Amino acid sequence: MAHSVDKIPPYVVAPPAELEREPLVLHQRTPAWISDKIAGIVEGKTPRWWWIALGISVVGMLMMFSMVAYLISTGIGVWGLNQPTAWAWDITNFVFWIGIGHAGTLISAILCLLRQRWRTSINRAAEAMTLFAVVCAGIFPVVHTGRVWYALMPGFLIPFPNSNAIWPQFRSPLLWDVFAVSTYGTVSLLFWYTGLIPDLATMRDRAVSKVKKFFYGLFALGWTGSNRHWSNYEKAYLILAGLSTPLVLSVHSVVSFDFAVSQVPGWHTTIFPPYFVAGAIFSGFGMVLTLLVPLRSICGLQDVITTRHIELMCKVILATGSIVGYAYGMEFFIAWYGGNPYELYAFQNRAFGPYWWAYWSMITCNVISPHLFWFKWCRTRMWFVFLVSIVVNIGMWFERFVIIVTSLHRDYLPSSWDYFNPTYVDVLTFVGSFGLFSTLFLLFMRFLPMIAISEVKAVTPQADPHHPMGGAKLGGAH
Repeated sequence: MAHSVDKIPPYVVAPPAELEREPLVLHQRTPAWISDKIAGIVEGKTPRWWWIALGISVVGMLMMFSMVAYLISTGIGVWGLNQPTAWAWDITNFVFWIGIGHAGTLISAILCLLRQRWRTSINRAAEAMTLFAVVCAGIFPVVHTGRVWYALMPGFLIPFPNSNAIWPQFRSPLLWDVFAVSTYGTVSLLFWYTGLIPDLATMRDRAVSKVKKFFYGLFALGWTGSNRHWSNYEKAYLILAGLSTPLVLSVHSVVSFDFAVSQVPGWHTTIFPPYFVAGAIFSGFGMVLTLLVPLRSICGLQDVITTRHIELMCKVILATGSIVGYAYGMEFFIAWYGGNPYELYAFQNRAFGPYWWAYWSMITCNVISPHLFWFKWCRTRMWFVFLVSIVVNIGMWFERFVIIVTSLHRDYLPSSWDYFNPTYVDVLTFVGSFGLFSTLFLLFMRFLPMIAISEVKAVTPQADPHHPMGGAKLGGAH
């Protein structure tokens, strides 16, 4: 006997006010407003501040390339390297920039797999930052070889059959770097581009110029927004997120092997891989905040990049900063507990030797400053967050400098001890690398949506069929 079943209307019970989370898009902005606001940054007239920032960045970039050209034409002697400090600012800058690039893939891949919806407003800019940081990082290991034309030849770094039968040393962690960084850069580029496709189609449909419509349409790959396109897109994005997740952990672990597999006191330690990964995420989130905090005010994006986003990033910095601080303490403990006098002296020399100022600058910036984020006032004042983010990046550069230089400048023979002093070429090359990074980022935000339009729309209440604004009726339980 058939039983009739009364249809229950889709009523929704509103949660208590104290359990309501701050929305990821403020003021109940509509999808149309989101498109107009984000796309308007690209479509509008180029502001004066952008031209000024680009001019300063291009000058810095040209300064860096001129210093690199001078280095190649003259020799490594223009740097402040000496015996025994054969690595200094070159590898310090390489590790620094690779670390900066870690936040982009972390935000995009790991937070995507963990279904953290707050990533949507910041992932596009962070992914672009990753690519530009890898470009900056790639310059230093090539030019530090001295004879750049050999470094670029097949067989020197890239395994390729050649008439001289010269093959790379596969047991060298420097070669592991080549594979790790190139793989990381390639997957990050694919991940960034895949996420851009729906927004490129949006820009194509909004474009009024035939040239813009052609180029946006070319790179949108014929996107129409059909169900089949969205299905394929989400599968591809999920696969790339799965591929990128181990890369976040592996790339900086491989970079740490440059030091950890050696016998140099201060380097030969097993804590380096997790310590370097935590430090990379720490510095990467610092750079994301350095870029996005001023841009959200300049571009009027406070409703999309909300205080909640900033607070959550501050909490990530607090967590990773605590891990880094733990690693600093554990290094000293292991040096004492291991009973190796050379290892113990290396760490005593870091804290109380000629470079004591660098070590205590590192401790102040990386251990003390992040703990200010325990206080909500510090996490919700944008000027304060911006200031701490800069301090974090300064501290992480000092960390790489301390690890490299203070471990090398005093080796086993006191007769060969020396003090490293950077030359103007060292300094200007590093400062100029920020010009290259800023130039690429400014061009990115001028010609492409710096926030993922389609992903931000997906976290609004209008996109949720179970929310009253998305179609469900609000009422009591039935």
